[in-house]
Amino acid sequence: MTSKTEIESLLFLMDDPDPFVQQSVESRLQELGEKAVPLLDEYRSEISGEDEKSRVNDVIHKLTFDTLESDFIEILENGIKTRKSLETAIFTLARFGNPTLRISEYQKKLDHFAQMIEPQIKYKLDEKRKMKRMLKFIFEDLNFRGDTESYHAPRNCFLNQVIDRRKGLPISLSLIVMFIARRLEMPFFGINMPIHFMLNYVGDKEELLIDPYDDGAIVTYDQCYFFLKKNNIDPRPEHFQIATNLDIVLRCIRNLIHSYERQEEPERIEELRKLLNVTEMYQD
Repeated sequence: MTSKTEIESLLFLMDDPDPFVQQSVESRLQELGEKAVPLLDEYRSEISGEDEKSRVNDVIHKLTFDTLESDFIEILENGIKTRKSLETAIFTLARFGNPTLRISEYQKKLDHFAQMIEPQIKYKLDEKRKMKRMLKFIFEDLNFRGDTESYHAPRNCFLNQVIDRRKGLPISLSLIVMFIARRLEMPFFGINMPIHFMLNYVGDKEELLIDPYDDGAIVTYDQCYFFLKKNNIDPRPEHFQIATNLDIVLRCIRNLIHSYERQEEPERIEELRKLLNVTEMYQD
């Protein structure tokens, strides 16, 4: 049985210049496996240096990735057929950024957000006003917004960090809307438009495009066509179809790969490509 003292010693010895010592440390950590994670997590919470925290996080990540991969494959095998299962898949992917993530805590936060807005949209409002009130709640009251300063940072892809920071990418902000909306049975969907993921509100009387990166502004198809052409993409009808749950998962993984490529982290890229490859196998 390991102890906190042993964990601290192993982490200290990781910096030893002797390759034999480093190999011994690596072997011992692999031997301990996930049994060491609670102590590593406790140690990580007690230290203040960001570099040291990052190093401990890397150790935890190496010890837990196989389990994450296994859990992710199980989700794929069961089928991502509902918005609830999509939410589970996205939060499971967030464990890539924080292996000890307590998913239920963040699902409760989404529950709470839905409970906050429900009394305001439950009665009397027509569907368009309900939609606008929902968007105002998320982008004004809760202050979710696009991260214009560090757009490509991995933290903008991990939904728990998006909830904590209130910042994210178009797709992660869209998922916040969609996951709160599913709790209220509101018809928000994702549009897998190239470069810029969009939201779609499909009401009984009208269908609207929404830009999650522009505080939930309603946009026209003409504006989207112009945006795509400006970025040298020939607009096609499939660019504006409602994204499947698997489409969304694939795009989230690809975004993460792009983020880690910019940070030049080949080990993380290789692991994400494993998740991407297995997810692609479940495409129709």
